[in-house]
Amino acid sequence: MKEIKGKLYICPTPIGNLEDITIRTLNILKKVDLIAAEDTRHTIKLLNHYDIKKPLVSYHEHNKDKRGQELIEKLKEGQNIALVSDAGMPGISDPGEDLVKLCIENNISLEVLPGASAIITALVISGLSTKKFAFEGFLDRNKKKRRERLKEIKKDDRTLVFYESPHRLLDCLNDMMDILDDRQIVIARELTKKYEEVLRGSISDILNHFKAKQPKGEFVILVEGNYDEKGRSDIWEKISIKEHIILYINKGMKKKEAIKKVAEDRKIPKREVYKYSVDI
Repeated sequence: MKEIKGKLYICPTPIGNLEDITIRTLNILKKVDLIAAEDTRHTIKLLNHYDIKKPLVSYHEHNKDKRGQELIEKLKEGQNIALVSDAGMPGISDPGEDLVKLCIENNISLEVLPGASAIITALVISGLSTKKFAFEGFLDRNKKKRRERLKEIKKDDRTLVFYESPHRLLDCLNDMMDILDDRQIVIARELTKKYEEVLRGSISDILNHFKAKQPKGEFVILVEGNYDEKGRSDIWEKISIKEHIILYINKGMKKKEAIKKVAEDRKIPKREVYKYSVDI
């Protein structure tokens, strides 16, 4: 007799605003036999909001080995299971990656639903280049390993995207300042939530901001790609000084800060840049 197997559905959930969920995801959550959640206490709030009543089981970093095998057995028995994380796409910087691998190894069907993603949301709102980017996830908690990784990616010309927690943010920014130099970064905090905040500026600007104001919430850090001096010169030659100033103002800088940054980029006096800013 042919073995009956269920399907694992990878279901992205809102990163903040509960309305950011697809109709398809809601329909899947309503029809599966079981929902595996990173934190059942968190997920039950989402299910209650949409009046979805399904059995919940935890699946997280600390129980993934034992619980993963249990879920595989249920899938082999023919149960359909939805996997959700606390926010966003399961499998990105969470143990959903391991369950996906187990399903592939056991020839169990997978279906990934599209939906909310903090990475893409932050990248688009950042104003940094979206042509090429690299997601680095969480840098290592260990200072030595964290700094080693930053040294490895220092010359990368892609926009770099990181996740970081509030209690490690200052250490992370200090290491970035030391190793990556004082390039432009964007901090996106509490995306889609009531207190959403997007900060743009140099690493030193953002570092000073959070030295004066205690970091709260979950952070996405976006760092502009590295350019050598020739690369930077080529970029600035393609736009006028006025366009250059407007570029930084559109990224959230005050006009005075933009003038200073343009002068640094072009290696010309601030007074010369100022002439082009009068009517902006």
